[in-house]
Amino acid sequence: MDQGELFGRGLSFPPRVGADGRVSWSEGPDNVRENMRVLLLTRPGERFFLDTYGGGLDRSLFEPNTLSTRQVIKDRIEKTLQQWEQRINVESVDVAADPQDPQTAIATITYKLVATQVRERFDVAVTLGA
Repeated sequence: MDQGELFGRGLSFPPRVGADGRVSWSEGPDNVRENMRVLLLTRPGERFFLDTYGGGLDRSLFEPNTLSTRQVIKDRIEKTLQQWEQRINVESVDVAADPQDPQTAIATITYKLVATQVRERFDVAVTLGA
């Protein structure tokens, strides 16, 4: 089974150069994870011709690290992934305060890859205010 054809392939993110001196590509489940990160960290309106693309997690930058703020982040992640990432089915999103940094929340997304039904987990840190 060709992982690139099954899940897609594209330039790796962040862009990097491989051992052979060429631009690295990602494919398969890695490509899905990289695209999820790009999607969630992109501000809506930032991409030309795709005004609603993006999760805009940076919108919470000046919000307090409270339960209600984390709930807003959770809802935003669920809505964004449902709308823009058709290669996965989100099973759960948990957003918790980072025990080492009071200005950070960690979003843990558990999902299944649609094509294989393999369960994956992805974490993204969200910087908050005081």
